[in-house]
Amino acid sequence: MGSRNAHVFLYALCFLIRFCLVSHSPESFSKQGRDLGLQSTWKKLAIAVALLGMGQQAFASVLAEDRTDFLYHRYDGGGVTIDGPSVLVRKSVGKSVSLSANYYVDMISSASIDVITTASPYTEERTQYSLSADYLRGNTTMSMGYTSSTESDFDANTYSLSLSQDMFGQLTTLTLSYAYGDDTVGRSDDPNFSEDNSRQQYGVGLTQILTRNMIAALNVEVITDEGFLNNPYRSVRFLDTNSPVGYSFEPELYPRTRTTNAVGIRTKYYLPYRAALEAHYRYFNDTWDIESHTGSIAYVHPWRDFTFTAKYRYHDQTGAHFFRDLFARSEATNFRGRDKELSPLRSQTMRLSAAYEFISDGWNFIDRGTVNVSLDYLQVEYKEFRDISTGAPLGSEPFYALDATILQVFFSFWY
Repeated sequence: MGSRNAHVFLYALCFLIRFCLVSHSPESFSKQGRDLGLQSTWKKLAIAVALLGMGQQAFASVLAEDRTDFLYHRYDGGGVTIDGPSVLVRKSVGKSVSLSANYYVDMISSASIDVITTASPYTEERTQYSLSADYLRGNTTMSMGYTSSTESDFDANTYSLSLSQDMFGQLTTLTLSYAYGDDTVGRSDDPNFSEDNSRQQYGVGLTQILTRNMIAALNVEVITDEGFLNNPYRSVRFLDTNSPVGYSFEPELYPRTRTTNAVGIRTKYYLPYRAALEAHYRYFNDTWDIESHTGSIAYVHPWRDFTFTAKYRYHDQTGAHFFRDLFARSEATNFRGRDKELSPLRSQTMRLSAAYEFISDGWNFIDRGTVNVSLDYLQVEYKEFRDISTGAPLGSEPFYALDATILQVFFSFWY
């Protein structure tokens, strides 16, 4: 491909990674939903890194360029505010090895619907460190990484390996990946509470340059979880005639195992005037009977030193078999959950972003520099989770809906 098309593709990959790094829901960061949220964050990050590697390998068997990235992100919606910085540094050692390190912070202030109905608002900070290394030999790239995430009552450690091989004149790239996660769940109000959760992730990716202007990627992913998978703070509600409001609460109880399967396909087509179209579809199911379909379409348009992107994403899912907004009685079923992210739901996300290359001809030791700004607007409709904070009579509470905005400012420097 020509240099202009490659330039557009790299911008689109940066857009994809920024989109994956910040979740679309407050549950991905707050202690009210970390059981699903952190797992979702790891999956998105792993997919983003894999796609970045496949995209670079598609052009040639070369290591990623030396660069430093600075990110500020802010999520505001549903009574939750999450913001913080992130720094990523990547440096080559010789012609065959590339090292990278990442520091990421979430500062959380939560008064979400879960918190205000069963607990008190809180503040929290999550700190994450990541290290990785890539080794290039011929048309083969081997990668390994380690990520540590720490909160006051939750620790997560993830170890990852991947192998990418270019084939057929570098028109095809096959990537195999594996990750192992070891988490410890605690409670801020009980120092003696401690539960473990282990996670294994298997991935296969295939990238193919189909024509001079079109590239496609197919990704298959399987994740197995075992251990304490629910949130130690969250409760379910059940009918109680002795309660003035008609219901009471008791702790959630989830299965101790879960297997998720996902298949995704992404295509990118480069238009004659340097712009690009991208389409993506992902199918997901798991052993909790959740099934989802996710689709998105994006348009990338360069103009002088700017690159503008518009994206629309749609997601629809069924609920877990043990989810109920209101159980018939206490301990009504073997497993019980009222996490709204386990309910049937529908979400839409609209994104606008712009990137500006403010250093293009070099400055001191810096070869190139860009600044990227993006704004997402998220709408989520929960089909069976009711908003009991309204005080409406039992059974007539409105279904909960969430609106949120996500702001990201992203600086990149190549050297």
